[in-house]
Amino acid sequence: MSDAEQGAALVVQPGEGESFWQPVPANGYAEVMVSKRDDPSIGDFSSGIQVIAPGSYIREHQHGTEQELLFFFEGTGKVLVNGVEHPVKPGTMVYAGHRNSHKIINDTEDDLKMMWVLVPGGLEDFFQAIGRPRSEGEETPSPFPRPDNVAEIEAQTVFAALDKDN
Repeated sequence: MSDAEQGAALVVQPGEGESFWQPVPANGYAEVMVSKRDDPSIGDFSSGIQVIAPGSYIREHQHGTEQELLFFFEGTGKVLVNGVEHPVKPGTMVYAGHRNSHKIINDTEDDLKMMWVLVPGGLEDFFQAIGRPRSEGEETPSPFPRPDNVAEIEAQTVFAALDKDN
């Protein structure tokens, strides 16, 4: 196989990805581990981890043409998919095809950690636009608000307006 036929191969250790503190209501942080920002040959998907702080949540949302896969590996909580509540524990996986609303809730006193994969990618652009740069080992900042133009940012990235029947 020639070099031109072989795609990218990456090994990304914890703390090596582009990372952003997230505003309320999620708080916590997102770390982008793999995206076309790393290497254009990666293709059109992105993946990383997100840590939802205790007592916080990722607001209900849906994606337009994107598909999202979530794998929870630490902590407990719940996820609402199209309004139906499901418990979350380590090992839980959620698939949300395009136009399926989902909300992730950490109703505990511990971090809730998940890996996400978005196809096509672009979640990294959203995290950067609404978040603040984060360095590994940095002290957690006080909660901060979402940008005033968050609806515009969502429309320009990977989000679709919620369907009224979800």
